[in-house]
Amino acid sequence: MDAITHARGETFPIGELSRLTGVNIETIRYYERIGMLPAPPRTEGGRRVYDQHHTRVLAFLRRGRELGFTLDEIKALLALGGPERAPCGEVREIASKHLDDIRAKIADLTKLERLLGQTIDKCDGGTAPECPVLDILSLEPRRGP
Repeated sequence: MDAITHARGETFPIGELSRLTGVNIETIRYYERIGMLPAPPRTEGGRRVYDQHHTRVLAFLRRGRELGFTLDEIKALLALGGPERAPCGEVREIASKHLDDIRAKIADLTKLERLLGQTIDKCDGGTAPECPVLDILSLEPRRGP
């Protein structure tokens, strides 16, 4: 990211913040509205001006979302002091819960993969009333005669 090239104390508009972090302008505004990104000061003309702190917080938010953390989990991490000051034990607790969630999703996907694979293997390419793939997708699977 180009964010580290900005000098300390330099401010820039929302479009530049978006370019530096790869986060859409509307998403930036959303994060401000829900209190995830601190509201920036405004110029006399009312335009938002961002600084290096906003860039770091937004980059942290973006990376957290890429890694699958929920907004609540990221908010908790930020409340602990963010990337610079958070107590490692509390961060570990949040990350451990997230890891448990990921492992549960992987287990569910593995079961789904096996079930869907078995169902596809049973499909002989016949007519729809006897299609095992459609059967597994229906709310009430078809029963044998």
